[in-house]
Order: sequence, then C-alpha cells, then structure tokens
Amino acid sequence: MDDIVGVETTGEDGVAVVTFKTTSVSDVEGIAAASNQIKQFIDEHRPNSLIFDFEGVRFFSSQVLGLLLDIRAKLRERDGQVVISAINPQLHRVFKITNLDQIFKFFPDRTSAIRATKTD
Repeated sequence: MDDIVGVETTGEDGVAVVTFKTTSVSDVEGIAAASNQIKQFIDEHRPNSLIFDFEGVRFFSSQVLGLLLDIRAKLRERDGQVVISAINPQLHRVFKITNLDQIFKFFPDRTSAIRATKTD
C-alpha cells in the first residue's frame, strides 16, 4: 500500500536527513510511528539540524505539519533547526497558506540543504 508512511532517518555529512519512502504521507498511525522513530533518532544521535527530504512526495495530510512542528520544537530545545528539501510546488503552497513558510527554511534539493545546514 502506497499510503503507509515509511521514513528513513540517516546522517549525511554530519547532518540528519529524514526521507519519506512513500508518495502519499497520510496514514495517521504511520505518521505517529514515523514521529516516534524520528524522536528516537534525535535522542540517540542528538543532531543540531534535521532535513526533511520530500523528494517524491506528492500528497501529505495536515498531521505531517504537526509532525514537523513537533520535531522543530524538540530540536529548538538545543537551538537546532528543521529544514525542508525537494518539496514540490503544490505542497509548498500549504506552507505558504499556513504561514509555516516563515518558520522553516526550504531548499530545492537534499545536497543544497545539507550544504546550507552545515554552514549554519
């Protein structure tokens, strides 16, 4: 099933990257499981920055916004940040409509996000 949420959280060049493994991120239980997986990664690896790579994601539910804000709050406890890479223009509109484009940084691809995050 394509709507079951799967994420992979890795470290690349000293930066944590969360990659969604599905084109549709909408399963409530899957989003909750992904959130727990990401929080566990943060607790174990203590990254200062975390990139959410939306490459290939074509749809997400509003719970994903909650996940992003929750992870952002967790990282901000240590002056960390959440950045977003490779989000398609239709999904980026959701951030603009909700004014969340004011609190997240966006990059066109994972490489530029990693490069910018390492210099912050």
